[in-house]
Amino acid sequence: MPLDIPPQELNPKWFKSHLLDRSVELQELYELSQAELDLLMAETAELRTDLVNRDRNHGKWCTAGYFLELAKIISERRNKQLDCQ
Repeated sequence: MPLDIPPQELNPKWFKSHLLDRSVELQELYELSQAELDLLMAETAELRTDLVNRDRNHGKWCTAGYFLELAKIISERRNKQLDCQ
């Protein structure tokens, strides 16, 4: 899959993933395996449902949402490409 990364996603933005045991930069989402992407989606979805965390660390809550939505888009594109093959 070619890495068609939009320019706005090349700005430094990262998410510290406990499930992947490392920090992930936004543009790295395109390079993650599907298994890693699934773990990241699960972790960010969990953060987004924790309303206490939202009040305590709004920046991390927002970043998790951005990573979650982009990961979903990438995953859906991959699935569509597999369906077309």
